[in-house]
Amino acid sequence: MDLGIRGRRAIVNGGSAGMGRSAALALAREGVEVFVSARREDRLVKACAEIAAETGAKVTPICADHSSAEGRERILAACPEPDILVGTCAPPPMTPDYRAITDRQWREAIDISLLSPIEFMRRVLDGMVERKWGRVVNIATVAAKYPGEIRALSGSTRAALVNYTVAVSKIVAPHNVVINNLLPGMHHTATVEELFTARAKAKGITYDDEVAEFVKDWRIASGRFGDADDVGAITAMFCSEFANYITGQSLVIDGGATTSTF
Repeated sequence: MDLGIRGRRAIVNGGSAGMGRSAALALAREGVEVFVSARREDRLVKACAEIAAETGAKVTPICADHSSAEGRERILAACPEPDILVGTCAPPPMTPDYRAITDRQWREAIDISLLSPIEFMRRVLDGMVERKWGRVVNIATVAAKYPGEIRALSGSTRAALVNYTVAVSKIVAPHNVVINNLLPGMHHTATVEELFTARAKAKGITYDDEVAEFVKDWRIASGRFGDADDVGAITAMFCSEFANYITGQSLVIDGGATTSTF
């Protein structure tokens, strides 16, 4: 299916692994020129080379911390007029005790998952409006809609981001610029695999056993974790010509772990 975005230019922040990498790959498959930022240079360069080799698209790695002003300048210098902006980041640590969250953890979470995407939107939306075409997709977390103590750090900042993006989406919608959010639940990513492998080792069980326990405890209806590439595919769809009448929405992708009629 041709999504109608061949030749567009996209910034994908946090795109060296997990859902960010999957988003970059899905866009590259559609012929989008992709500028991928991440902090770990070795993993970033490797991911971009692999995506370029698989798709034939032009993929530019930008080693930068998008939560910092310096990092944002470096990214926007490489691609000052993107047609597409996709933002995500490695999730903050799980928080089984809200009282144990430190001031530093709060500041880091706010900088990377709230202030950074807001600043990127502030910098690129005017250009999208002038060109009469733009797509913004924030890959956030299901905890933004369904709060839980274990995701207090991640969910609270992303809930604020969702509030902001929905408000701004109404302003730019008349100019064919659409802003949407994806709210994924548990997916097999590098971060999840690292966390659950450590948890499994402490219990003397396998990674798959630890995942199965979590699936049971949290009543994930599909009976499994998701695949990051599924999120990437939906990201590409939200960036497509077919998404021109979808704006200010937040799509939950959690395998049926949460229950809601809307």
